[in-house]
Amino acid sequence: MAPDPFQHDHAALVARLRAAGCVYAEDEADLLTAAAGSPQALAALTDRRVAGEPLEHLLGWAEFCGRRVAVDPGVFVPRARTALLVEAAASVAGPAPALVDLCCGSGAISVALVDRLAPRWLAAVDVDPAAVDCARRNLAGRDVTVVQGDLYDPLPPDWRGRLDVVVANAPYVPTPAVALLPAEARLHEASVALDGGTDGLTVLRRVAAGAVDWLRPGGHLVVEVSAGQAEALCTAMTGLGLLPTVLRAEEWDATGVLARRPDRVGPESGRSGRVGPESGRSGRSG
Repeated sequence: MAPDPFQHDHAALVARLRAAGCVYAEDEADLLTAAAGSPQALAALTDRRVAGEPLEHLLGWAEFCGRRVAVDPGVFVPRARTALLVEAAASVAGPAPALVDLCCGSGAISVALVDRLAPRWLAAVDVDPAAVDCARRNLAGRDVTVVQGDLYDPLPPDWRGRLDVVVANAPYVPTPAVALLPAEARLHEASVALDGGTDGLTVLRRVAAGAVDWLRPGGHLVVEVSAGQAEALCTAMTGLGLLPTVLRAEEWDATGVLARRPDRVGPESGRSGRVGPESGRSGRSG
């Protein structure tokens, strides 16, 4: 039997990836080898990875919540920590919910939620046309509306005040910190998916303000944020009349905020909570 040309150079491939700063060099070597159709293709993929291209863009997919989600070049790569939003949304959605996934990127959150919750209506929105095209492919064959536009602007007006859940993985990197991001994000993902304005909360404040109008009374907003920004975001949400809860999942190193639109005026206040693979269960399988 002829020797496997991939296997012969596997150790050297791992060493090269590790030297380039790839923390999971062994796993990446296996994935790149599986994706390449020839030694020449493997060499080309390796060169691009060492130069800083995201692994997911090279493979054409990312793993998210146990699913493979297509990710096109230039589109924001879904992070494992964003599973926090899926768990939190599922925990409050109720039966046959109406949901909106803002800043949807590849549509990864919508893919996880539509399979898990069987919503009566789900829309995914992004301002980036490349992300919208990618999300449409990922959500093809599912009953999901995928539209391009700025946050709530492209949504049908008849859903205003009727949504059960708004979930948003909006950009929250402060503008001055964008230049400090790893090259694979800074150079290969759309800046509109990363730059959250001067303090990182510009888009999230707009998401929260719109949620006041688009959520039904008792509905919930779920967003991702950094641990250092959570308190300021909660203050802004409280000022809008929402009731925020800070969420933390240590296993994903993830922080989020779950905010409820009150169904009555009362002396309620926010609190801190924990969400993880078990505590976020809604009672449905998935």
